[in-house]
Amino acid sequence: MGGMASCFAKKNEGAESAIESNKRLVDLQSGMEADESLIQEAAALLLLKQPQNDSLEMTPMFDRSFSVKSPLIGKKKPQGLPRNSSSRARSLTDPAISLRELVNQERALDGLETKKVVLVHGGGFGAWCWYKTMTLLEDAGFEVTAINLAGSGIHSVDSNNITSLPQYVNPLIIFLEKLGDTEKVILVGHDLGGTCISYAMEAFPAKITKSVFLAAAMLKNGQRTIDVLSQEEATNDLMQHGQIFLYANGKDQTPTAINFETSSLKDLLFNQSPTKDIALASVSMRPIPFAPVLEKLVLTEDNYGSVRRFYIETTEDNALPLSLQQSMCEANPPEKVFRLKGSDHSPFFSKPQALHKVFLFSLLKLHDELFRLTQAHMNLLSRGHKRSSRRQRHKNRRYLSNNYLLAEKLNISLSFTFIKSLSYSNKNYYVQKGLAV
Repeated sequence: MGGMASCFAKKNEGAESAIESNKRLVDLQSGMEADESLIQEAAALLLLKQPQNDSLEMTPMFDRSFSVKSPLIGKKKPQGLPRNSSSRARSLTDPAISLRELVNQERALDGLETKKVVLVHGGGFGAWCWYKTMTLLEDAGFEVTAINLAGSGIHSVDSNNITSLPQYVNPLIIFLEKLGDTEKVILVGHDLGGTCISYAMEAFPAKITKSVFLAAAMLKNGQRTIDVLSQEEATNDLMQHGQIFLYANGKDQTPTAINFETSSLKDLLFNQSPTKDIALASVSMRPIPFAPVLEKLVLTEDNYGSVRRFYIETTEDNALPLSLQQSMCEANPPEKVFRLKGSDHSPFFSKPQALHKVFLFSLLKLHDELFRLTQAHMNLLSRGHKRSSRRQRHKNRRYLSNNYLLAEKLNISLSFTFIKSLSYSNKNYYVQKGLAV
């Protein structure tokens, strides 16, 4: 009996020890959650105190993507039907935008000079190509209009009957003319749409706050679109074999329009795009009027030059190669150049989420404010770093690392003070990259 009593006594001691251990674990987890909540509230409070104006509107809080936040740890994936292109795995270069990613977004939009965005498609496309971008921008609080240029999309004019650039751009001009005296818009032009928004910038500089050139023709005064594009066509076999010239006035006359071989569409324009979007484009694209690309643009510093310009480069572009985009930016420098890694000529299909984030930065000038809030958030994380559990410290380091990777993409120079929570190897990496000073 004495032996049994001693065994039971030991068992009770172990149970009490386990209870105490579990209690300490619960207290630690509660403390970690409280610290995390305090950090988020402090960061949001900091943002609310920032001045709301056009040069410093808003700061996004970039969070982990959904696929990283909710991993299926220790669970087998259910076997089902093969995924289609609409449910394919999210690319690391096109991460989904979480609901917490932009802090107090509506308040920031209130400080903008305008929330009206006008999307201008490229040659052969129509307003239909912006369906993903329109949805994302509207959900973010913008008022979005997608224009069908003459002979494009659902516009009823035959492309072969368009004989000038003003005729081609006319739907955009009509839209801008109808704006009130105090109304302003942000223009976004893709491909040949870059020439069109340049024409509009010259005609209505007071109605345009900013212009974004997306893998687009960005010309100087006196240039023709064909002058720029022909620089690359001579060595671009895909472009040469993919184009079909149409001669509505006879073979002995100048071409009236250009079409694309259906078999060449994927390799030329959609080499990184989902299959469903390629299918949409193959039944929706129309011939490109030829006359507009032959006209010289008249651009003045007082009009065109008074509008802020941004450029978005696409790295896997087979229609307008990166080298040509860079040469246009060097010849006619915009305020800032962004780069979409892994995007083909149609980023609204291949990288819609990444494109949306760049739009927010170029439209709202978020990069300056992001730097300020990131610094404050890092201070908060670092302040309780030594009190945190090992798991929480790892989470903090991972969060900081993600912010620095984002800063690297935005060319933000960061203070070395805020890298103290990272490992020594990461510190050296950011010093070598010139991101830490």
